[in-house]
Amino acid sequence: MLLSERQVENTSELLKSISHPIRLKILCFLMDGEKNVGEIEKEFSTTVSNISQHLTILRKANIISRRKKANFMYYSIREKNVLALLKTLKQLFCQSE
Repeated sequence: MLLSERQVENTSELLKSISHPIRLKILCFLMDGEKNVGEIEKEFSTTVSNISQHLTILRKANIISRRKKANFMYYSIREKNVLALLKTLKQLFCQSE
């Protein structure tokens, strides 16, 4: 069964959104659950503004969600299909050597 044009477009946009190495790393980091911005920034060797840009792209693509608690912003994977995709990618490509 072929995908409809809309399905192809939506899938293509999703894959573009997660294809950047930093965004993929952020999503893998979020697979374990919700993290605040400080935890995400600490995990990666890049600038705060760079992390913020990638988080914004993922949020605008409805892949992650954010919530504010006091002075902290928390992020988590919103889309269950993305979580399933990441688990599959991890199983296929990230096995211990």
